[in-house]
Amino acid sequence: MTEPADQRPNSTNEAPPPVVMEPSSIRLISTLAIAGLVSGIAIVAIYEATLQTITENKARELREAVFKVLPGVSKMKKFQLEENGIRFRAEEGKDENTIYGGYNQQGEFVGYALPSAGPGFQDTIGILYGYIPESRKVVGMEILESRETPGLGDKIYKDLSFVSNFDNLSIDPEIVTIKKGMKSAANEVDAITGATISSKAVVRIINEGNERWINQLPTYGIPLPEEGSPE
Repeated sequence: MTEPADQRPNSTNEAPPPVVMEPSSIRLISTLAIAGLVSGIAIVAIYEATLQTITENKARELREAVFKVLPGVSKMKKFQLEENGIRFRAEEGKDENTIYGGYNQQGEFVGYALPSAGPGFQDTIGILYGYIPESRKVVGMEILESRETPGLGDKIYKDLSFVSNFDNLSIDPEIVTIKKGMKSAANEVDAITGATISSKAVVRIINEGNERWINQLPTYGIPLPEEGSPE
């Protein structure tokens, strides 16, 4: 039986490959511009949609932090620090130069909750700490913002023994960090083993906050304002 002849076309009869037309540079630029515009609009829309929720969450977290750093407080009020003194803050907006006063159930002034921020090992560390003016002591510390190294630097808020350093801490002559286990004075803080830089950063940030706020604050606080003033 005769084998069938090769049916493949001779190379001289093959059809030429189709010509692929590359898009023009104008078309590429237009496509990229449209994609960028759509992405930008989407980002702005998401930001606007979530802004109120984010703002409310931050306000709630800050309020909770005030009660944590000032034991015995059941009410808080915002104070605005100005060149000519301190006043109760009534308006909304950014909390620049704003501190917080804490009051007990009887309406008696307990202490101030003071914000401070500064560089840590990785990034900015934001802190709120409680301060009693009559005794000149820090009575609590809460980390509001931190991107310190997980497992090490994040111990500044996860290590309860470190956090407890700030429960009854003298600010005079200033707060100092020492090697863990060597604490012997009322103004000393035990550093975290393996996270000394972050530990020292927290102490430095509080000392800087004291330099900023302490000398401008009324020693005995401010009487609780009438009901209806903003909290």
